[in-house]
Amino acid sequence: MKFHLLCAFLAAAAAASAQPQRAVFPPAGGEQVWSLRDFDASLAADWSPYGFLALELRLSSPQRFDLRLHDAGGVRSVRLAPVPGVWVRAVVPLRFLTQPPSQGMDLASVHNKQRPMVFINLSGAPGPLTAVQQIGVVMSNPVGSPTLEIRSLKLSKDDPGDALLEPGALVDQFGQWIHDDWPGKAKSLDQLQTDWASEEKALGKSESPYCRYGGFPASHAKATGFYRVEKLGGRWWFVDPDGHLFWSAGIDSVNANVTTPVQGREPIFAALPPQPAPGRGGASFYAWNLSRRFGADWTARWIDLTVARMTAWGFNTVGNWSDPRLGASGRMSYVVTTWGWGIESGPMGVADVYAPDFADRIDRAAAQQCDPHKTDPWLLGYFLGNELPWPGRESVAADAILAGPATPLQSALKAWLGQGDTSDRRRQFLFETYEKFVATVSAAVRRHDPNHLILGLRFGSSAPPEIVRASKTFDVYSLNSYAYTVNQREIDRVRDLIDKPVLIGEFHFGTPGRGMTPGLRQVANQEERGVAYRYYVENAAADACIVGAHWFEWVDEPATGRFDGENYNIGLIDTTDRPYPELTSAAAETHRRLLAVHSGKEPPVNRQAKLQ
Repeated sequence: MKFHLLCAFLAAAAAASAQPQRAVFPPAGGEQVWSLRDFDASLAADWSPYGFLALELRLSSPQRFDLRLHDAGGVRSVRLAPVPGVWVRAVVPLRFLTQPPSQGMDLASVHNKQRPMVFINLSGAPGPLTAVQQIGVVMSNPVGSPTLEIRSLKLSKDDPGDALLEPGALVDQFGQWIHDDWPGKAKSLDQLQTDWASEEKALGKSESPYCRYGGFPASHAKATGFYRVEKLGGRWWFVDPDGHLFWSAGIDSVNANVTTPVQGREPIFAALPPQPAPGRGGASFYAWNLSRRFGADWTARWIDLTVARMTAWGFNTVGNWSDPRLGASGRMSYVVTTWGWGIESGPMGVADVYAPDFADRIDRAAAQQCDPHKTDPWLLGYFLGNELPWPGRESVAADAILAGPATPLQSALKAWLGQGDTSDRRRQFLFETYEKFVATVSAAVRRHDPNHLILGLRFGSSAPPEIVRASKTFDVYSLNSYAYTVNQREIDRVRDLIDKPVLIGEFHFGTPGRGMTPGLRQVANQEERGVAYRYYVENAAADACIVGAHWFEWVDEPATGRFDGENYNIGLIDTTDRPYPELTSAAAETHRRLLAVHSGKEPPVNRQAKLQ
């Protein structure tokens, strides 16, 4: 046994002599609260000298819970998803509770924080921890009355490190969670090969509800050879290159490079893929299973299978973050995720539009990305970015700019605030910066590709009205809307302010199990995921402004977390490359109704999913 594991097990044995504090999360909800003395009589109320909170805990189910620290000045909270079913030491940096999050280019990178034994989401209002009185835990919509045990709570100035406090692997050779069982869990490669062959046989009998470019064969509009948008009879539509009405039923992250970090966590894996995953590194059990299915040179056959699946399930668009080889295959509509606009390097995604060479850099980025696609009839359009994290948090973004290195952006902000530093003036500066950004980038994209649509920036649920107005330069306004139905208030705002078609860039539903958390919107089980899909998409399609909705994402995230810790059960297929039939069959049924529902000829379904 490795020395660090031995130390962890000895520490666990010592801690086990103490009686754990236990919470049960009932279906009705409610917070369990303890005093500091319940954990350690020596714990100080003033936590400001410390940098880290270390908890030894065991959570029975992979459902996230909120850790709430009741300070005299207010409640500070973070959302935690520890490795479930086993005792772990999970460490929470206290800055996550005391400082506003300001590092990252989009909402996920700002709010998701990965640790070896816990996925942390920054979800609460930060503030000082100088008079901590109580510790509470609460869980939204708990399924199955899960339990949480905490046997140790310690403060530390230095990071003590996360640790698995029990022996044994957590993930099997197929990437499945060992400490859970479910119908169809793969027990052998022979079982998987039988299931794979059965699915391929069934796919060979399926037919597409669409014409070649994904439009509805019975509809007609002007054909231009490229995708476009048009308002017909008061309803917005995409129109495909052949002149058929098109509603974009898409899937994001159609990609085999689904990796989980390995370094420092090797003991939790029963086996690891023989080759490290490309890109971010780590291990991709999904890719390993594809190599088991198709052999070492599996890419071409995976692309064929993916197109066949999407066709059978009624999807017609390869969405954001997907393998570009799918679009290049010339068999399905696809989007291009663009880069290089300065969002990636700017504080909180604010590009430096005041840099003297900004326009030249934008033009070069547009030339590199758009020139190769400008004659491709399969391209639906370009996304310019994703979930900018600063709208609604302009003052925090301004602080991040001021705290960063000297740049033209910082100089411009300092000059602006020199005439008065108020919340309203900070907002106005960020809005004017955004206007310069979208005008410059949109012009460059159209200069290098006048044939394709600009699909917008995929805002996170909502954006201030000033941002919506400045987005009128886009052909389509896109937003990611994680709820049980679309954010109708935001759709109505877009309709009133700029009257543009709206594309839902992301949504999903998951359920806890298989070592995975349920994602951003939880339902009770796999069947209810299909129910939730139908309700969301059909009610979106019933709106005259909405021209598409893209599910996030193709395959489940790893049970041990992706690069930022997310481990959501949100795939159309699992890590062993087998579909969730409850979801895919429901999607196929809804997609057959899209033309009638968006035309207003049939009502959307009204059955909503059960959450518990």
